[in-house]
Amino acid sequence: MNVDASFFNYFFHAGLVVKSVMLILIVASIFSWAYILQRAFYLRAVSKASKKFETAFSSGEDLSRLYNESVREQTDGSETIFHAGYKEFLRFSKQPGAPVNQILENTYRAMRVAQMRLQDKMEANLPFLAIVGSTSPYVGLFGTVWGIMQAVGALANAQQATLPMVAPGIAEALIATAIGLFAAIPASIAYSRFITDIGLLCSRFDAFQEEFANVLTRQTQVASHIPAQPMQHAVERPETVEV
Repeated sequence: MNVDASFFNYFFHAGLVVKSVMLILIVASIFSWAYILQRAFYLRAVSKASKKFETAFSSGEDLSRLYNESVREQTDGSETIFHAGYKEFLRFSKQPGAPVNQILENTYRAMRVAQMRLQDKMEANLPFLAIVGSTSPYVGLFGTVWGIMQAVGALANAQQATLPMVAPGIAEALIATAIGLFAAIPASIAYSRFITDIGLLCSRFDAFQEEFANVLTRQTQVASHIPAQPMQHAVERPETVEV
């Protein structure tokens, strides 16, 4: 008896439940790879844009010029945080009699909000990868167990159970577990990698906020000749919940 060991042969000979499990896992794997590629390109773009902007910022370019450029272009990364902070700084600086410390504190708040929104944007679709990585093996195992149950049950009416009668059904069932692992492993690896990359980017954004706040503090002290009290703030990033 010649057995076609191809995946399609196993798929078409599997039962309805096992087929459904395979299709669910295949669809989940397709979406997972799409999100993995999209996040990888996006995070790389954010890192590259942040590095480019921070280089220009550290070179001593005029802040007004950097702000005007960020208004004309679609900003991302550190430039997004700078845009939000400097916009708030300009808005409060125009108010007569505004305390220097209050201006700086509001500027820092605006930067923190911008960073939180940017972090939410960077973490988009990561929960889906976490779900695929943690549940796909169990979904595949369910299909395998169901398939083996059906294969063993089919032997009830057989007078003699032989390996050629049992092996195809078990192989068809085991394919479900293989697909589950195929979907879960890349999703788990990508999720862990993206969480690490986002954490590094957020640390980088925190350092930029401190540097930018120091620059604004020096500028306001020179402009007003009033010593500003040090801002009491702490960087508060939303905790990332790993599934």
